Amino acid sequence: MIARPPGTIPDAPGSYQFKDAEGRVIYVGKAKSLRSRVGSYFQNPINLQPRTAQMVASAASVEWIQVRNDVEAVMLEYSLIKQHRPRFNVRLRDDKSYPFLAITETDEWPRAMVKRGTKDKGTRYFGPYAHAYAIRETLDSLLRTFPIRTCSDNKFNVHQKQGRPCLLYHIEKCSGPCINAIEAQEYERLVGDLIQFLDGDTDAVVHRLDEEMRSAAGILEYERAARLRDRLASVRKVIEKQQMVTERVEDLDVFGIAEDELEAAVQVFYVRRGRVVGRKGFVVDKVEDLTRSQLVADILEQHYHEAPMGVPPLIVVPDAPEECDVMEAFLAVMRSAVADRGRNDAVDSDVEWWAVTGKYRVERSVNTAAHAGSRVEIRVPQRGDKRTLLEMVTRNAGEEFARHRLRRSSDHNARARALTALQEALGLPEAPLRIECYDMSHIQGSDYVGSMVVMEDGLPRPSEYRRFKVKGVGGNDDYAAMEEVLTRRLTAYLVEREKPVDERRRRFAYPPQLLLVDGGKGQLSVAIRVVEALGLEEEIPVASLAKQFEEVFVPGQADPIRINRTSEALYLLQRIRDEAHRFAITYHRKLRGRRMTASILDDIPGLGPARRKRLLTDLGGLKGIKAAPVESLLDLPWLPDKVGQAVFDRIHQPTPASAAARG
Repeated sequence: MIARPPGTIPDAPGSYQFKDAEGRVIYVGKAKSLRSRVGSYFQNPINLQPRTAQMVASAASVEWIQVRNDVEAVMLEYSLIKQHRPRFNVRLRDDKSYPFLAITETDEWPRAMVKRGTKDKGTRYFGPYAHAYAIRETLDSLLRTFPIRTCSDNKFNVHQKQGRPCLLYHIEKCSGPCINAIEAQEYERLVGDLIQFLDGDTDAVVHRLDEEMRSAAGILEYERAARLRDRLASVRKVIEKQQMVTERVEDLDVFGIAEDELEAAVQVFYVRRGRVVGRKGFVVDKVEDLTRSQLVADILEQHYHEAPMGVPPLIVVPDAPEECDVMEAFLAVMRSAVADRGRNDAVDSDVEWWAVTGKYRVERSVNTAAHAGSRVEIRVPQRGDKRTLLEMVTRNAGEEFARHRLRRSSDHNARARALTALQEALGLPEAPLRIECYDMSHIQGSDYVGSMVVMEDGLPRPSEYRRFKVKGVGGNDDYAAMEEVLTRRLTAYLVEREKPVDERRRRFAYPPQLLLVDGGKGQLSVAIRVVEALGLEEEIPVASLAKQFEEVFVPGQADPIRINRTSEALYLLQRIRDEAHRFAITYHRKLRGRRMTASILDDIPGLGPARRKRLLTDLGGLKGIKAAPVESLLDLPWLPDKVGQAVFDRIHQPTPASAAARG
């Protein structure tokens, strides 16, 4: 990379981006002074840290964006890292999909459920929890006090039509909204009380239940008083599991970190009103050289872009982050945004908006009037209950890191050995860090599909999987189908390669370092023919794996390569081959099932999905439509006469067999 003259770099805050020869962003940083920070990279590589030197050696150019202050530089860095996912930036990886307790506030009759994955607007989330069974156990206890529904919408609608409640109503774990056994206002109060309790405000709920129990006993309603007593006991049982961990009733997040030179394990405990209400753990890939304070800053910046439990006014960390006042101002902006948009809604789009337009400009001081009520303090406690809590969270991080290192050691070493052994066995120019495998699936030439599965660094990448519906092959011809699929995939790669980097689509932008097809010599010949026709034979190695004897065929060799049955290289090939077969079979079954269950009402002009659904509902299903006279169809006010007549004609048109019998 050619060094930029210092005079051309502004002495101002901003974000800088290193790019490789293909224009991909490989590192994003921020700086109070772009001139000082960017200039520090242009020195003798011997004086740089090893990972930093590797990043500079991989870079072909550096660009920067100047902003008004340090906080905006953090906002812009955060937005660019999220957009480009640079390979040399610190990456946070969740070691599991953590479950939340979710309450669908926007439903007519809100429900409680255990939910993982993406968050929906209008749904309130509590957690995350370490285990799903912990949520279910807590929810089971709370339903005796707050009997809101937990059933799915489909089940709710079924019982609503039947006019009969499910078992949960009879055991007093549901108030029966499906049969209108509770008024909407009372149900809304139950939902509000449950949310208040889960937010940590337990005293008010306990006090109200205790008063209602005593009041019922005072007017001799002993059965109601007994039910309230049982509900109160259930609530107190849940509270006992969430003991106070701070002396005062306050909200804070506590971060514990355990690390080595390559990775770090992070545990976060979410404390609300003095009680631990959730926890989360993740692993950090330290792909750049970081001090402890820089690591803490990166962890806070990336963790709070999702803000699973909001941004509390106090964050406890083991070490102060780099430029602590700037990070506090950044988190104050995030806290303000969450408060503006709703506690559980994502703030990503707003942050991008801030970075581009400066909608939420904030100066260096964190005491600005705009954010006076959203101030965030980052604290390293030296004594007291918070120090004790930090030590407990750090111990949890250390135990999790020890387990992770055991998994990492065995898994990483096995994958490295497998890739090296595969390189040697097939005579590849480099270890195949990206392997693509293709398989075909059909039944007697019908519903022909192809699958492409991807392994990167020996691990499956489901986000890179692709499915192909074969279009130009008639009858049973695996070779022609394979040729079509490979041609479509590699042609797409050639098209993407010619585009500017910013316009490329991820799915086909990168070539495989090994193209594997399921089959023998015939399938290999097809793969060779396709790569040669597209001029990629020097760039993409190909091979095929035959099922019968697990033999590997490569170009230029008449005899197969027999890899040792106990070899990790063969196991790697088998895994990706089996995954390609599974993926193809799944897609084929989906298409075949869709075709076999196609309704007689499909493809009627003017009868779209909404009208078809309403027609089936109003007339009692397909059987009712068949029995209905044409007048009944024409009398439907929402169905045009022309469409009603078309439905009747389609239902009552003669089948080929009946027409032949009459003839």
